[in-house]
Amino acid sequence: MQFAAIWIALAILLLIGAVFLPRSVSATSIISILPFAGFLAIAAMGQSLVLMARGIDLSVPAIVTLSSTVLLGTSGGAEGSVVIGTFMAILAAMCVGLINGLLVAWLKLNALIVTLSTGAIVSGITLWYRTGLPAESGVPTALAGFGGTRWLGLNTTVWITIALTLVLTILLRRTQLGRRFEAVGANPRAAYATGVEIRRYQAGAFVAASFLYGIVGVLLSAFIRNPTLDVGNPYLLAPIAAAVLGGTAISGGIGSMIAVTGAALFLIQLGQTLKVLGLETSWQMIFQGVAIALGMFLSEMQGRKRRGG
Repeated sequence: MQFAAIWIALAILLLIGAVFLPRSVSATSIISILPFAGFLAIAAMGQSLVLMARGIDLSVPAIVTLSSTVLLGTSGGAEGSVVIGTFMAILAAMCVGLINGLLVAWLKLNALIVTLSTGAIVSGITLWYRTGLPAESGVPTALAGFGGTRWLGLNTTVWITIALTLVLTILLRRTQLGRRFEAVGANPRAAYATGVEIRRYQAGAFVAASFLYGIVGVLLSAFIRNPTLDVGNPYLLAPIAAAVLGGTAISGGIGSMIAVTGAALFLIQLGQTLKVLGLETSWQMIFQGVAIALGMFLSEMQGRKRRGG
């Protein structure tokens, strides 16, 4: 029921839209928002991994912007190399994740403070790096074409999101690595007692999450073609909201990537519905804040039930 709730909420939202705001649930409208749901879902899956390891990551916007900027700077312009640019962008993102992981897992520093600090430092480095690039820098033409490609009517970002969701689900549910990772989040002391090196899994969560953030930076850049330093701004609260609404336990150990993807779709569709109603963007931010608070409350209630009251 914990993971089914978001799908029920999404069904109710779509039903309300079909009755009162048909434009918000038209085929054209749904298809147009799916790439943005994909970007959010990938970032939220990364945030979920960190939450499952009993952490939190506030450096997401900075890492997304860093990977986007590194892509612009290393790919070589319109006729540059997509492979080199993408590799360097994701590598840069993972380096930040490694720093976060080492500080949190090995030095036992507070994850919120660590990621807030690294996010600020990375933002400064990204701004400095961007000043050395041409003002109108764009992604390679081949990557821009990839970002706009559709297969069976859906943008490539949607298919990549589906693939990542399935891969992460299989890794978490069907492999020893995934079971150990969930055990570390659920009960670190018990996992340590069985011989699991918990610090590696805790640090690994930040690295894996940053890998996903790097993918978001690359896909976003390919989609919009000329990304700016604001490209990562929407991914501070939204991934946390999607993670907790998708049933990820803030107490660690429990999460469903499929439900998180559904939560991302719910939030994007909610934003679309608010726009059709003519409400300002500020309302979407308010709803995200409420969603985080509600999700954390429900997560805490679930945690108390598991602990026997």
